[in-house]
Amino acid sequence: MMKSKALKIVLLVCIILLSVMIPPPEGLTKEAWILAGIYLAAIVGLVSKPYPEPVVMLVAVALSCFTVARFGDSPVKSGDVLSGYASGTTWLVFSAFTLSAAFVTTGLGRRLAYWFILKFGGTTLRLGYVTALLDLILAPATPSNTARAGGIVFPIINSIARALGSDPKDSPRKAGRYLMVNIYMVTKTTSYMFLTAFAGNALALQLISDIFNIHISWVGWMLAGMPVGLLMLAVIPYIGYKISPPELTKIDNVKIATSGLETLGPMNMKEKGLVVIFFSALLGWIFSHYLGLNASSVAIIAMGGALLFNIISWNDILQNKGGWNTLIWYGGIIGLSATLSKEGFFKWLADFMSHHLDFLGAGNETIVIIVFISILVRYLFASGGAYVAAMVPVFATVGLVTGTAPVLLALAILFSNSYGGCITHYGGAAGPIIFAAGYNDIKSWWIIGTVVALLTFVVHMVVGLPWWNFLLNSGML
Repeated sequence: MMKSKALKIVLLVCIILLSVMIPPPEGLTKEAWILAGIYLAAIVGLVSKPYPEPVVMLVAVALSCFTVARFGDSPVKSGDVLSGYASGTTWLVFSAFTLSAAFVTTGLGRRLAYWFILKFGGTTLRLGYVTALLDLILAPATPSNTARAGGIVFPIINSIARALGSDPKDSPRKAGRYLMVNIYMVTKTTSYMFLTAFAGNALALQLISDIFNIHISWVGWMLAGMPVGLLMLAVIPYIGYKISPPELTKIDNVKIATSGLETLGPMNMKEKGLVVIFFSALLGWIFSHYLGLNASSVAIIAMGGALLFNIISWNDILQNKGGWNTLIWYGGIIGLSATLSKEGFFKWLADFMSHHLDFLGAGNETIVIIVFISILVRYLFASGGAYVAAMVPVFATVGLVTGTAPVLLALAILFSNSYGGCITHYGGAAGPIIFAAGYNDIKSWWIIGTVVALLTFVVHMVVGLPWWNFLLNSGML
């Protein structure tokens, strides 16, 4: 293990040293070239993980600050490298992480799950749709789909599978195999339906906005993602049900749900307060334009309200490692990207690509090609955040040089990150949690994931593109 870590570190050092020793290409300054080398090393570090993501990014930020200070005549200052920590995108995600933690600590997430099971979970297939409905409701305020799927939905569905007599070793196909894989496919779908449903969404939007110079609001994202997402949620539980059919079709949902609700007891004040703040945040995001607020401001106000009324304590926030990790490395990657943009790196990259990609036109067929390639590339990444940082700027730049409609391509790329991770059981952090329960085999998981990913791709290209174009022309985007 130590040898492997040392090799990864050596690789990162070599990338940076090469950018220092090799002269910059024509049209690029030496400073921009070195900063690009640091950025590339950071991306490789996020993928290979010789250190945790925050450590990788903090070192990259430190080296970038030193590089900028070394070239004193540059218009870029060291403060530009740190600008990501002042970015509203960073604080939007961090604040939303607080709300998502509240669903776990207050028990409201579990209560919602048992209530839906009581009302709608009479069969195993219906239980699959209950999972989809629960995830959909939690998604707008839960940027960690790991917390949403792995921390709220999975423990409940896993306990139900065991209560139904489905054991991971002796009887996985009785109910557990279908129920587990359905959790993952559903959460990879809800993750692209809202800007705040997946932490990588805000980062990807920020990176694309720097390249395309476009703006997509929280409401605009929702209007673009909801219709195609709802179409897929209507069929995903059924797809898994047909490909990996459970042996048990009917369940005693009343007994299971009643027992769970009795364990939780009556709804407490913290849960009631969270309901108020949750809907207030949704209304704030929807009507932010009329309130004179942006999505980040609404999220921070919601976090402040949750703290002020003791719905969640400061100690709960301190223990929310996912939120702090995201704050550190998202702020770092946004700052590095902004610095490269100010140095003219992405403009140079676009000019370079324009001489090698002249076979691509400006029509929708280019969007289809780019998004399909992005899905294939997504297969190689175990982290959605790492994929966003590494590949989204590249695909966006390719689209930029072809003259493709920027907003349409941006939405296609932004959404494909989530559903592209369906294929494998390691395509997102929730995957290993669910797969480790022991119900699923790789073959059926990958077959279902491939079908879901490819069908989603077709729906987005056939239904999504015309819908997004309509939103754009009507001024709703």
